[in-house]
Amino acid sequence: MSSTPPAGTGAGVTEAASVAAAARTVRGPAVARSGFPRHIAIIMDGNGRWAQRRKLPRIEGHRQGVASVRRVTEHAARLGIEQLTLYCLSSENWRRPEAELQFLMLLLEQYMIEERTLLLREGIRPVMIGNREGLPPATLAAIDETVSLCAGNTGMRLCLAVNYGGRGEIVAAARAVARQVAAGQLDPDAIDEKLFAGQLATAGMPDPDLLIRTAGEMRISNFLLWQVSYAELWVTSQTWPEFGTAELDQAIDAFRARERRFGGLTQP
Repeated sequence: MSSTPPAGTGAGVTEAASVAAAARTVRGPAVARSGFPRHIAIIMDGNGRWAQRRKLPRIEGHRQGVASVRRVTEHAARLGIEQLTLYCLSSENWRRPEAELQFLMLLLEQYMIEERTLLLREGIRPVMIGNREGLPPATLAAIDETVSLCAGNTGMRLCLAVNYGGRGEIVAAARAVARQVAAGQLDPDAIDEKLFAGQLATAGMPDPDLLIRTAGEMRISNFLLWQVSYAELWVTSQTWPEFGTAELDQAIDAFRARERRFGGLTQP
């Protein structure tokens, strides 16, 4: 029996059209809709498999993946989603072939430059989390300039996780807290979840309500380990290049059909 789920696992009985009907242009502050997730995080998986199935080089899958990023980002912004976080490059992805990594960095650089018109038009605020060390200077420059250009936008926050690893993020936060304790600036008894969360790269951001993963893999892959504690999971067998607005609508409809109890009980 295959462990790969069908497309849109957990989609429920609601129709994706109910989300599509809600889409509209948002150029001002993102407006939360009743029952919609404030924050959607996506593990964009399957670019290479998409290409291999078509007997194309893996880099063509990454190229098509950028088109999916554009579609999904614009659609999420117009739905009024407060934040969209995309897992662009994990800290473990450096094990891939050098040529593929160079192409990924070039794609990211081009994306940050070419999408400025869209980001400004839709009021989207891009930010980056992850380790800047090791990223090409040209890629970092493109990211920094786009972030600066869009800093005054008041719409959806687009968080790009680049050279990011959840374990590394938690270790860095623990070190920051430890330094404060060692310097006598912090009482260990004052450490709680809120204080610790404030040391993470996502400080000030809402935790993801909905975590989407493409290409059928049933794992989190070191992504936002602290933050997804109570996120609803939605997995599709479709690869990232195949993922578009209809699939995002389907995932949101599945989210809206679920009952979130956060460890509590349903009220009678």
